[in-house]
Amino acid sequence: MIPRYAREKMVAIWSPETKFRIWFEIEAHAADAMAEIGMIPASAAKTIWEKGGAAEFNVARIDEIEREVKHDVIAFLTHLAEFIGDDARFVHQGMTSSDVLDTCLSVQLTRAADILIADVDGLLAALKRRALEYKFTPSIGRSHGIHAEPVTFGLKLLGYYAEFQRARARLVDARKEIATCAISGAVGTFANIDPRVEAHVAAKLGLTVEPVSTQVIPRDRHAMFFAILGVVASSLERLVTEVRHLQRTEVLEAEEYFSAGQKGSSAMPHKRNPVLSENVTGLARMVRAFALPAMENVALWHERDISHSSVERYIGPDATITLDFALVRTTGIIDKLVVYPEKLQANLDLTQGLVHSQRVLLALTQKGVSREASYRLVQENAMRTWKGEGPLLDLLKANAEIGKYLSASELEGLFDLEYHFKEVDRVFARVLGE
Repeated sequence: MIPRYAREKMVAIWSPETKFRIWFEIEAHAADAMAEIGMIPASAAKTIWEKGGAAEFNVARIDEIEREVKHDVIAFLTHLAEFIGDDARFVHQGMTSSDVLDTCLSVQLTRAADILIADVDGLLAALKRRALEYKFTPSIGRSHGIHAEPVTFGLKLLGYYAEFQRARARLVDARKEIATCAISGAVGTFANIDPRVEAHVAAKLGLTVEPVSTQVIPRDRHAMFFAILGVVASSLERLVTEVRHLQRTEVLEAEEYFSAGQKGSSAMPHKRNPVLSENVTGLARMVRAFALPAMENVALWHERDISHSSVERYIGPDATITLDFALVRTTGIIDKLVVYPEKLQANLDLTQGLVHSQRVLLALTQKGVSREASYRLVQENAMRTWKGEGPLLDLLKANAEIGKYLSASELEGLFDLEYHFKEVDRVFARVLGE
């Protein structure tokens, strides 16, 4: 994580202070459950909460202890004992380090997921507003980067809205997938701890119990979580890549907002570059990069090894912090996107009616001409338009063979732009509701 691409709320989830507070809550909730079933004195559980709950954990002190004991959880428990006193012997009864580490990671990832879901909600609101704003604004649709047929700019944005509806649903699934708790002991057999302790801690932390947890929560859950983050990042990249293309000088149908005083180049004062969209593209690459090591973490040795640990110390914070920043930045891009309807129309008209070729093709087949012959007739004239010999409609009107089947007025009707937008309301209703 680097501060340049980090927002405070998400960063706080991954701070040492937050981590140690969650570790304490896991231990304290476990102590409550142990006291209730008679594993430890009730007075000890009370002391743990009172003294530990009021404690200000000293990160430097824990680090100091860890340098000696070479174990992070033991270092924390040693520091906790400095606050609790004699009753500290009842902390961590029958538990193993992974009970604390894995359950804490689940808490952190669910909290991160909540922020990401809220981020997507913000992006959805911006996309919906702008899609409705340009619902019937004509635009050229492109395939292979080449002009295809007319669409509306609003319909373009609506497609991204629908995609991020799916992204939101995936994040909800990711949250559910990762929200599990394991308090099952050294190899997951509950030999030295009662399953009721796990159930109590899970309920208190808003998690579900992991059905079979060996010593750790199975890493297929984490792999799915980070893979979903990668898919959401890819959707962001698709959206901002569209902005980047539309902002090219030759296209300039839309562009990122350029604020007063902003500078686009150290050398060229005229430049206005899609720097935010390019930034999100790079961030998306990083989020996707975290998915692969998460998948490689799935194959741990036997009941557990430590090969996943260093990976998760990186990707837990970095993937969630980076995606959070990218989502919020993209929302800002869409919210302030400058759209040029006149340029949209000018680009639509650029090919002098070629975008209506399919309608002519279909009309000829309806008049009894074979599809092959219809295609040949239209394409021959379309190629002449490409060569600059005139608008397609004029060439078609002047073509004697086509004139056998379609009158001038019929041809003119086939070049009606509104024809292409007759189902736009229906598509919007499918996505947004009636």
